[in-house]
Amino acid sequence: MSHSPAPVKKVPIHLQSAQNRVYIKNGQIVNHDKSFKADVYIEDGIIKFVGPAADITVPGGVRTIDASGKLIMPGGIDPHTHMQLPFGNAVAVDDFYHGTKAAVAGGTTMIIDFVLPNKNESMIEAYDKWRSWADPKVCCDYALHVGITWWSRSVSEEMGILCKELGINSFKTFMAYKGLYQLNDSDLLDVFERIRGLNGVAMVHAENGDIIAKNAKRLLAEGITGPEGHELSRQEEVEAEAVHRACILAHQVDCPLYVVHVMSKSAGIEVARARQRYSEKYIYGETLAAALGTDGTHYRCQHFAHAAAHVLSPPLRPDKTTPEFLMKLLASDALQTTGSDNCTFNKKQKELGLGDFTKIPNGVNGVEDRMSLVWERGVHSGLMDPCKFVAITSTNAAKIFNIYPQKGRIANGSDADIVIWDPQATRTISKDTHHHACDFNIFEGMTVHGVPEYVLVRGRICAENGQLRVAEGFGRFIPTPLRPPFVYDSIEGKEMVPKDDQVPLNGSMTKKLAQLDVHVAEIEPPAAMFSGNATPSSPSSGVGRVDGKRDMQETSFSLSEELDKSGVRSSIKVHNPPGGKSSGFW
Repeated sequence: MSHSPAPVKKVPIHLQSAQNRVYIKNGQIVNHDKSFKADVYIEDGIIKFVGPAADITVPGGVRTIDASGKLIMPGGIDPHTHMQLPFGNAVAVDDFYHGTKAAVAGGTTMIIDFVLPNKNESMIEAYDKWRSWADPKVCCDYALHVGITWWSRSVSEEMGILCKELGINSFKTFMAYKGLYQLNDSDLLDVFERIRGLNGVAMVHAENGDIIAKNAKRLLAEGITGPEGHELSRQEEVEAEAVHRACILAHQVDCPLYVVHVMSKSAGIEVARARQRYSEKYIYGETLAAALGTDGTHYRCQHFAHAAAHVLSPPLRPDKTTPEFLMKLLASDALQTTGSDNCTFNKKQKELGLGDFTKIPNGVNGVEDRMSLVWERGVHSGLMDPCKFVAITSTNAAKIFNIYPQKGRIANGSDADIVIWDPQATRTISKDTHHHACDFNIFEGMTVHGVPEYVLVRGRICAENGQLRVAEGFGRFIPTPLRPPFVYDSIEGKEMVPKDDQVPLNGSMTKKLAQLDVHVAEIEPPAAMFSGNATPSSPSSGVGRVDGKRDMQETSFSLSEELDKSGVRSSIKVHNPPGGKSSGFW
C-alpha cells in the first residue's frame, strides 16, 4: 500500500511565528444554536477564550481586531468541491491553490473535495494522487470524500483501509454517468451495506442515468445539440425519481445517506418526504450556491459560451421559483447544507461540447460567492436568521462529517477558523474581481449583502478588508473519523445529550430543549416564509435576529398528497412549536 507524500509547505516566515496571537473584541458571536456578545482570544491557531472582556487579561504582542457592529462566525465549510478535477479531455482550472484562495476570499475556511478513481483504478492510489495535488497547494484546511466508481471485492477491502488508516468516513456513489461511474441498484445496496458496516456516511449523485443516456441519444438525433439539450435530457423528475429510490435503498440496509446537490423542487420534496418518513434520521440533503443564486433559463441563451458556462449536473432548473423554494427547505431543515460543487472550466474547455452537449465539461464556480449569496438570499431576504445561516454554511457539515466542534463552532478549544462578517456591506460579483482562475462567473452582476471583513484560517489573518494574504500549502488535511455521533446516535436510538450549549439538529429535540430553557424567547418565523412572498412582512435590517435568543423558527415537515383534476399534487405543511401558528408552506 502506498502512502501520501509529506505536505510541501510554502509558509512565509511571518506566518510561522508561534507568537501570532489575535484578540477580537466587541463583536457578536453567532453559532448555530445561539448568538451573544463576547470577545475571542486566539493562540497557536486555537480559540483559547470566549467570554466577557472583564474575564481575560490580554497578553502583550497581540493583534487586536475591533469587531464592533460585526458578527463573529465560524468560517464556512464547503462540503462539495472538485478542484483540478480531470473531466474528459479537460482539467478544472481552479486547482487546489486557486480554489482554496477563492474560498478564503469569500469566508470559507475549509473544503471537502472528492477523490474520483477511474474505473478499475485502486482507490488507495487515487487517494494518494489527490493528496499529492492538494497538500502542497491548499490555503485552508481540507478533507476528502472518495467516489465508488466501480464495485468489486478489492474496492470493498480498500474502503476499510481508507476508513481505518487514511481519514475517510464518506463515500460518494453515482446513479448517473452510465458507462463511467454509474452503479446499478444491486451494487448500490452492496456499497451502502459496506458503508454501514464501517459506520461511514454514504453519499449519492441522484439522477437516473439510464433515462439520461436514452434521452441524450434521442435529442442529438433530433438535432438538439446545444446546451439546452443538457437540461432537456435530465429534467426534474429524472432527479426526483433517483432521490426517492436512493433513500429507500439506503434505508433498507440501515445506512445513512447524504444526497449531494439537490437542484430541483421535486428532488427537494423527495428529501423532505424521506426525512419525514424516517423521523429525521438517515437522510441528509445538500443544495448548491448555483441552485440558490441562478436558474436554468440561461441554457436557452443563443450565445454558446454563456449557456455552456452554466452546465453542471444535475442542471439548473428553468423554473425561476426554484432558488427561493430550496432556500425555504434549508430554512426549515428539510435540507441541511450548502455546497458549491466548484468545478470551473474556461470558455475554450466548454467549447469541447460544441455540436454535442454531452461533451460539455460539467461544472461552475461557487466556492467564493457561496457565503455572501446564502446570506443575501437567506438572511437579508428574511427567510432565516444568522444562526440558521451558520448551520447551513458550516456547522451542519461539520457534524455530519464528524469534525465538530473542531470546526464549525466559536468555542474554547475549537480551531480558530473565523469570519468577521459585515452584514450591512455589499459587493457586486464579477469575473473581473473574483479570485477564481476561470473566465466566467455564473453570478455576474449580482449585488449581495454580507461581506467577510476578516477571515482567519487557524488563527492566521488571511483576508482583511478585501486584501488576501494566503499562503500556498498552509492548509492541512483533516481526517474525518468514523461514526459521526450526530448521524449514528439517532439511528442507534441513543439519546443525544447536548454538551457546552451544543443543540442537536433533530427538530423535535431542538424544540423540546428550547421550551425547557427559561431564557429563550420565541421568535415568530418571517411571514414571507409561509406566504411564498420573497419580501418579509416588515423591512429586513439585513442583520437578522442576533439578540442572544435561540431561534424558534425550527419546523418539521409533514407531507400530504391532494388529488385534484390534474393528478397528484404535493402539499407541504409546517408544524410550529406549541403556541405558534400553523400555516401552509408554499
